[in-house]
Amino acid sequence: MTSPPFPLLRKKAYGNEDQKDYVEWLTEFAKLAKDALKPTGSLVIDIGGAYQQGVPVRSLHQFRALLAFVDDLGYFLAEEFYWYNPSKLPSPIEWVNKRKIRAKDAVNTVWWLSKTEKPKADVGRVRVPYSKSMQQLLKDPEGYYTPKERPSQHTIGKAFGVDNGGALPSNLLELPNSQSNDAYLRTLKSLDLKGHPARFPSKLPEFFIKMLTDPGDLVVDFFSGSNTTGRVAEDLGRKWLAFELDPGYAALSAVRFMDGCKPDAVRRAIQQIENGISLSLQEASKQLTLGSD
Repeated sequence: MTSPPFPLLRKKAYGNEDQKDYVEWLTEFAKLAKDALKPTGSLVIDIGGAYQQGVPVRSLHQFRALLAFVDDLGYFLAEEFYWYNPSKLPSPIEWVNKRKIRAKDAVNTVWWLSKTEKPKADVGRVRVPYSKSMQQLLKDPEGYYTPKERPSQHTIGKAFGVDNGGALPSNLLELPNSQSNDAYLRTLKSLDLKGHPARFPSKLPEFFIKMLTDPGDLVVDFFSGSNTTGRVAEDLGRKWLAFELDPGYAALSAVRFMDGCKPDAVRRAIQQIENGISLSLQEASKQLTLGSD
């Protein structure tokens, strides 16, 4: 589960590949991931859109990358998902804010890729709450619908009125990315440090980790940034590995696993990691909890 830097025209602090090199660059990572995946494993990649240089015309990088993954590397496209972020700010500024000739870009494509046509998956693990109308139907199924074939030729049987604990989700994931005061940011603010600027909400990796893995399975994020994926995997009882090119961001991600530690102790731990010293956060947390030196 990963979200690589997008080929945005405006360069970000964490680095962006040029659009002309992007697909080839990202395909190299996808190849390494495929080599490492178990036969029934999955690769989930969140890719945002972008515009071409100087014109209000969309780049096709995410679609060209998908074709390269499938045609050149032999992946299967298990399903495409779309992450809708209702809290996303209007962008790009030139075409949306200034000239007002394009709508704001609020949806990322998320490719669910696999090595086999039948990867491990259980969508029942990520059920969503029933709608109000469905809740009413479940109270009195016979009063709300009659089992029969609909005009769409879909057959609605008696099983439609069975309470399964929630509805099956769609491939449109509406997840606002509006976290501005979570534990990660609060801790860094107390240390007067700036965190990674591009963080996806924890609900995004949580959805795919629950659906595609079992407790004890290994989850890997090779563009980990602030390591949201690792934190979620830890909370869900999965093993995990996180890789980040920038040593500063990698060191700051340790904050996600040091709840309850004194700010000065957290700062020392970050400095140790930045200096290349291996640090067991489990042991460090025992020594650096509130009230200790």
